[in-house]
Amino acid sequence: MIVDGCIHRAAGPLLTDECRTLQHCDTGKAKITSGYRLPAKYVIHTVGPIAHGEPSANQAEELRSCYLSSLDLLLEHRLRSVAFPCISTGVFGYPNEAAAEVVLAALREWLEQHKDKVDRLIICVFLEKDENIYRQLLPHYFPVDLSGPAGPRSQL
Repeated sequence: MIVDGCIHRAAGPLLTDECRTLQHCDTGKAKITSGYRLPAKYVIHTVGPIAHGEPSANQAEELRSCYLSSLDLLLEHRLRSVAFPCISTGVFGYPNEAAAEVVLAALREWLEQHKDKVDRLIICVFLEKDENIYRQLLPHYFPVDLSGPAGPRSQL
């Protein structure tokens, strides 16, 4: 909810007005609006699962679907980059490390099929513990080849 509030405040009241026209959005699905006063042309909205304790397999699939549904909209609207917050962590209770595992696996899977259709996928973190988690897990999902003449590269 923090991310949602920050985005709405920065985008201005027209974003809220457009969101009211979207109707309901199921958990794991995504919808797109204009960005209004944001330095982004669009905002992709998704509803993450609420987890209390260890997430179920269904909740993991819903979280995975949040990212994949958002990426479907990226393709549909011919966008080349997207920034993701840590969906469902924080007040939604999804454990941060478990969420990061789901996210990185989903992004890796998606990039294996669509790497030529995107320039940049960004994971925005708010908490230092999330930064530490992603720094620890990223090399497992996106190994870097340091031997090439151009320097570090993903092996995708």
